[in-house]
Amino acid sequence: MTGKVEETAAVTEGLGYEQARDELIDVVRRLEAGGTTLEESLALWERGEELAKVCRRWLEGARARLDAALAEEEGDGRDPDGKGGDDGKADRYAGGDA
Repeated sequence: MTGKVEETAAVTEGLGYEQARDELIDVVRRLEAGGTTLEESLALWERGEELAKVCRRWLEGARARLDAALAEEEGDGRDPDGKGGDDGKADRYAGGDA
């Protein structure tokens, strides 16, 4: 049984976000439709949990990339809109009157 679990986890790890999301949607639809045995429902539920983890990891990675890009922009002294320039925030944060 452990071999099958490891094999499923390996296949799940290789999925892209969209693939995992689409399969997760299908799993949810099948569970909501009913008509499956208890064993089949449990297998679907477990698969859904694995797919949700994959989606979560992709989204967390995307958030980290966005945060890093925004931090880099702030470090460059540019506004988040990319226009650059001083909007007075530095004075406010330094206690100045802007």
